[in-house]
Amino acid sequence: MSERETPSGSPSADYAQIWPGERLQPTIGWRAPEVEEELPQLRLVVSHARLAKAGATKGRSPRGVERRLQELSNRYKGARAVGVRREPVPSAYRVFYRQIGLDPDLARTPIEAAVLERMLHGGFLSEGLLADVLLIALIDTGVPVWALDAAAVDGELGVRLSRDGEPLGRASDAWSLPAGRLVVADGSAAVGLLFGEVAGDCQPGARTRELALFAVQVSGVPTLYMEEALWTCRNGLEQAR
Repeated sequence: MSERETPSGSPSADYAQIWPGERLQPTIGWRAPEVEEELPQLRLVVSHARLAKAGATKGRSPRGVERRLQELSNRYKGARAVGVRREPVPSAYRVFYRQIGLDPDLARTPIEAAVLERMLHGGFLSEGLLADVLLIALIDTGVPVWALDAAAVDGELGVRLSRDGEPLGRASDAWSLPAGRLVVADGSAAVGLLFGEVAGDCQPGARTRELALFAVQVSGVPTLYMEEALWTCRNGLEQAR
């Protein structure tokens, strides 16, 4: 049975219990057979957020969001920042990085990269509503979330291996991928690298009214943390005016 289906006891049913009656509740993305066989604990968790106005993602964050960034900056100082990699959720992503052939000491996990930036700049800096909301969700939960312009997505999102020479996205100037990279894909194209860059033509812009949000769940990361990260993003984006 595919993980796109939601019978009782399935992964998607777990999220239905967390967000009862929510039309835009998180769902589990599909996995290509070779990914499901090699990485059975990997899940792509997808949700959507509607914006109050087009282009809101690029605007300045409300004061409440900026204050939250300051609070988080104060939380991650000294020993806490240095020791973040040993916390359970960041540690789970480090283990998964090694499982897929990445050295987390070279290719930093999202939470470690964010905390390093905090140490370099003396705080978590505001970079606009979308970037700030994604950062808050990451720092609060350890779970990274990415955003796509929902209008640029063709069908359901999932995870597969890239094909040799296929483009990242559908733009004429998109760069080509080597074979065998783990990518987030829709029905017709690779739209992002797993734990990496999102295709340029799928990034939210001035006309974006709805976002497709996705987070990556690996072994050791509780469903509750996934739900909280996505909820934080949706709540921050949908409440901003």
